[in-house]
Amino acid sequence: MPMTNLNKADQRDLFRGALEMMILRSLLREPMHGYALVQHIKQRSNELLQVEEGSLYPALQRMLREGLVKAEWEISASNRKVRTYRITPAGKKHLEREISSFERMLAGITRVLSPNET
Repeated sequence: MPMTNLNKADQRDLFRGALEMMILRSLLREPMHGYALVQHIKQRSNELLQVEEGSLYPALQRMLREGLVKAEWEISASNRKVRTYRITPAGKKHLEREISSFERMLAGITRVLSPNET
């Protein structure tokens, strides 16, 4: 998941699953097509995160195969054919587990980085 303001080495070191969690969380809000997902993540991150198509679409394909999302072809407001993605019940459960795991990991990292020893 390429990010602005980070070099290539920093981009590779992002924790696994971050992009999937952001996609699923975005789709929990409302169904979206690929471009809308990219824009939503960019806006919600105050433009710190820039998801590239080369990362987004392989992640969406993986999630389709795993049954975490489903997709339908629809006509956009600009009269173009777009593939709209929706989160599935399995995707919602997966997202809950991933967020819980991420929050535990973040709490542990925060404790390790804290200057206060207990």
